[in-house]
Amino acid sequence: MNHYLLTYDLADDYLDRRAEFRGLHLNLAWESHKRGDLVLGGALGDPVDRALLHFKGENARVAEDFAKVDPYVTNGLIKRWSVRPWLTVVGDQAANPVRP
Repeated sequence: MNHYLLTYDLADDYLDRRAEFRGLHLNLAWESHKRGDLVLGGALGDPVDRALLHFKGENARVAEDFAKVDPYVTNGLIKRWSVRPWLTVVGDQAANPVRP
């Protein structure tokens, strides 16, 4: 299983508009978590300008497919998003553990 980070660059009015779509977004996120795709997710604080979502799967599509249907994305709360592989090497869930 590989790890991927989905990065959201939040719109300037994200905090003002978030409430309208938060329930739909959280339902999508928790369903993804129940399937074992989404490991962790949340916004960065101070300033609240980005969010990170950590996915695991065979390829980046698991994160890309999430972003394409996320109500935050489809309703313009996200300026842009990107997915990058995260080459995890430390921890019980590391995809490629490296020990000294």
